[in-house]
Amino acid sequence: MSLHPRRGRMRRWRLLWPGVLVAVVLWVLLWGDVSWANVLGGLVVGTVVLLVLPMPPTAFRGRVHPWRLLLLLARFHWDLLRASLEVAVLAFHVGRTPHGAIVGVRLCSSNDLYMTIVAELSSLVPGTLVLDAHRITGTLYLHVLDVALSGGIEQVRRDTLALEERVLRALASREELAEAGLGPGASPVVLRDGRGRPAR
Repeated sequence: MSLHPRRGRMRRWRLLWPGVLVAVVLWVLLWGDVSWANVLGGLVVGTVVLLVLPMPPTAFRGRVHPWRLLLLLARFHWDLLRASLEVAVLAFHVGRTPHGAIVGVRLCSSNDLYMTIVAELSSLVPGTLVLDAHRITGTLYLHVLDVALSGGIEQVRRDTLALEERVLRALASREELAEAGLGPGASPVVLRDGRGRPAR
């Protein structure tokens, strides 16, 4: 009888250590110095935070597709380079005022993990920042530095949905792709605005 609580604790620590490891890396990066004190400090802080404020479990039903993952990373780095150059040009373009906007994009998948990955990759690209993510509707709200530079509001939506498709094809299972409308013979994705209405 005493083995079951022990197994539960072991399972909990197995689920906890990846988060603690990420917390240690972030803590060391925050201090900007790799030292035993910073590593141990990150270990303590990460463990306490994850024990006191546990995140809800996120199920991963997909599988990694190496070639698709490579394409996702390659395209991300290309977008990163292109957007960096565009923002640099915008910064040095004297007399031109950027016209920003907040764009709502309704994603195809309702999975929290894929939504988080899309949000993080979008925010890492200069000129775009995810301000909010609505779990229930699966909508991301992105702040775009310059709408014209990004090709317009509808182009921002298309680019975000294309990013989501690359993420899903790299990590999702066949069932998840079908649920998102990306399976074989699926109809084209309908662009929707932040309220779930078809975008005009």
